[in-house]
Amino acid sequence: MANLVEIRDLKVRAQSDSGRLIEIIRGVSFEAAEGEVVALIGESGSGKSTIALTLMGHTRAGCEIIGGQVRLAGRDLVAMSEAERRRLRGTDVAYVPQSAAAAFNPAQRLIDQVVEVSRIHGLMPRQAARARAVELFRALALPEPETIGERYPHQVSGGQLQRLAAAMALIGAPRLMIFDEPTTALDVTTQIEVLRAFKQVMKQGGMAGLYVSHDLAVVAQVADRIVVLKDGAVQETGTTDDIINRPQHPYTKELIAAFRPVSHATVASPAAAAEAPILEVRNLVAGYGRPGPDGMPRVRALDDVSCRLERGRNLGVIGESGSGKSTLARAIAGLLPPVSGEVLLGGQALAPDVARRAKEDLRRMQICFQLADTALNPLRSVSDIIGRPLTFFHGQRGRAREARVEELLEMVRLPRAMKHRLPLELSGGQKQRVNLARALAANPEIVLCDEITSALDTVVAAAILELLDELQRELDLSYVFISHDLSTVQAICDEVMVMYGGRTVETLQASALPEGATQDYSRLLFASVPQLDTGWLDGLPERLPGT
Repeated sequence: MANLVEIRDLKVRAQSDSGRLIEIIRGVSFEAAEGEVVALIGESGSGKSTIALTLMGHTRAGCEIIGGQVRLAGRDLVAMSEAERRRLRGTDVAYVPQSAAAAFNPAQRLIDQVVEVSRIHGLMPRQAARARAVELFRALALPEPETIGERYPHQVSGGQLQRLAAAMALIGAPRLMIFDEPTTALDVTTQIEVLRAFKQVMKQGGMAGLYVSHDLAVVAQVADRIVVLKDGAVQETGTTDDIINRPQHPYTKELIAAFRPVSHATVASPAAAAEAPILEVRNLVAGYGRPGPDGMPRVRALDDVSCRLERGRNLGVIGESGSGKSTLARAIAGLLPPVSGEVLLGGQALAPDVARRAKEDLRRMQICFQLADTALNPLRSVSDIIGRPLTFFHGQRGRAREARVEELLEMVRLPRAMKHRLPLELSGGQKQRVNLARALAANPEIVLCDEITSALDTVVAAAILELLDELQRELDLSYVFISHDLSTVQAICDEVMVMYGGRTVETLQASALPEGATQDYSRLLFASVPQLDTGWLDGLPERLPGT
């Protein structure tokens, strides 16, 4: 097969906030044949998305291509005029973004946005474009394909919106599709549907694809070949089977190892087993919206949920979006006072509202939020962020506080000099470590971890999990770990509670997963977790257990 894509010695330079010029893509070369799907994998900052965007003839603000060739069907996009590039976008090459929500105008109907490319390029009459859109909706396994286009973006689910973004890209019948982390924000059950739909439509259309991801298991299901990137340079290129099963480069081996975390196991001491659980949740009911005549919230996010956590052990809470996981963490922390039920800390009932809890109770139980970007004050230095709980809970000031800040930074494996930086000067993994250091500053007994690794690359997430394990041994901590990732909870937790629709489905020993699941929904959830196996998706039945 002839090469549709040829990238040769590509170099991209960026300008930092301080005005310094940095080469962020350093001599990258690879190709993709017609009908072939090539994946770019690597951690954040490796250059995956930057390279993918050059195939649209685009660079982000502050970036410029300073060398090399980017050829699509024999034409060099670097040498083209901007007008020529515009004519290619949507027809020869199309792009499906990570966040489909950001790709749609919330004030326009979906069908009008899907057919926009056809109107811009004059590809077909309006009625023919609408008929083609409905064909794509059907091919992408969207519900009610004849009428779903009449809805607005907020009236469909995240998985449906992601497939609609693909329809918008496909309507111009492009020769190359670029997928930029299109399933990262989706639940595992929804991800299966989306991957299947993408794969089927690409195969039917004979299109080439460039798939950007840091998730090796997802890439294994869709890619023919893989290009491994780190720091803007190619580390290794090979078939998907070779990269996954016979990696050669040390960095590729590190990625594979990070995907298979070692299962966690602790043994509660006889003393801990004899005393009351460090945390107990009894019959919690909580939700959002104005209460109805019965006193219940309009949206009941938790419905009679109970669980318990023994001292020195870890409880995982797993389920898809909307299952109530994060609401449970917020209710336990007192950030969302429950309508009924109670939370006990060391056998003593806590006030429902965090504002009414004693300072000592607040100190004993801390929470780490999913997005460190929004959890850390962007205007405060790392020293101020970590130091605030030191003053609030322990009265530390001046040199004593600064010394403890440095100790906490070392504890989370960050250099002391980082205390002077602002959050925007840190990487995602560094921000999450600062987030954790702030929680540890209180000297807590329990840390509620709400999806704290979901936005991180595989290697960085594995390092955070290893750190949590070390800190638990050193500080005698107990964790409640909220996640939708089975491998993550297996790596850190002793027990796992499965949630669906605001209710507890079942609670299992982590060591018994996934085979020990007894409920249909649990089996569905665990069966939907992609495996590092190139034939896994194709080997799945059309209907999984519980569907």
